Amino acid sequence: MSLPILTAEQRSRERKGIKCVLLGRSGEGKTTLLKTLDTHSTMFMDLEAGDLAVQDWEGDTIRPSTWTEFRNFAVYLGGPNPALRDDQVYSKGHYQAVCEKYGDPSALDKYDTYFIDSITVLGRLCFQWCKSQPQAFSEKTGKPDTRGAYGLHGQEMIAALTHLQHARGKNVVFVAILEERVDDFNRKIYQPQIDGSKTGLEMPGIVDEVITLASLPDEEGNLRRTFVCQTLNPYGYPAKDRSGRLDLFEPPHLGRLFHKIRTAERQPVTFDDPTLKTPTAETQKDA
Repeated sequence: MSLPILTAEQRSRERKGIKCVLLGRSGEGKTTLLKTLDTHSTMFMDLEAGDLAVQDWEGDTIRPSTWTEFRNFAVYLGGPNPALRDDQVYSKGHYQAVCEKYGDPSALDKYDTYFIDSITVLGRLCFQWCKSQPQAFSEKTGKPDTRGAYGLHGQEMIAALTHLQHARGKNVVFVAILEERVDDFNRKIYQPQIDGSKTGLEMPGIVDEVITLASLPDEEGNLRRTFVCQTLNPYGYPAKDRSGRLDLFEPPHLGRLFHKIRTAERQPVTFDDPTLKTPTAETQKDA
């Protein structure tokens, strides 16, 4: 048996799924961006029952109403995690049980993208479930333990997002409401609106792209919806581009965004800092 090494050519031929968090204020038009994705190859997971904005969209939809149901969908869409025991969630045993319920998973082959709207609501479903679990009650008094519930909530949410992140070859778009608040120094801070702090803090490290949909002024001063795609932006919006192929601002079109990530030339990375000078004998002597 030889070492299972993947060559650069083999990796380049693999279809790489893009995992993206899409943030935006309420009413900004996040759900409407579903219309910018291919109808036949996109699965819409509607957690908000807020599909009025896309009621004329002709793609397929699923509507989990509980945290347990969402976990079943997650393992069905993402496949099993071989590192887990059969009695654990997202394991091979869990996957087989769900396949018996929902049918042959080959039916999912037609989908390239899962559009999950929204993890803000998903967080509420998760927390509601967590409050009924043994970890949410004190072992000594039997009374509700809020810290235990939030601890379990963070573990469950991160496990679910990480599992879908490993859905190889599939694009996954996690939609979340962008929350604006002011810190102790009267500075604006933007963050995903999700129950608990753990999910919002760790989520950017799980996904490839963090995109903020915002209304920004154009050259004539008119507001236009725009994707903010890079961490260093003048508005302080959450953003991240692991691909290195996106500009600071991009048109609000997910289909074109994914196409650019896959086909555009990667922006060159330089490690030179013009503010630093190479030490000379004189500078070293002065030091």
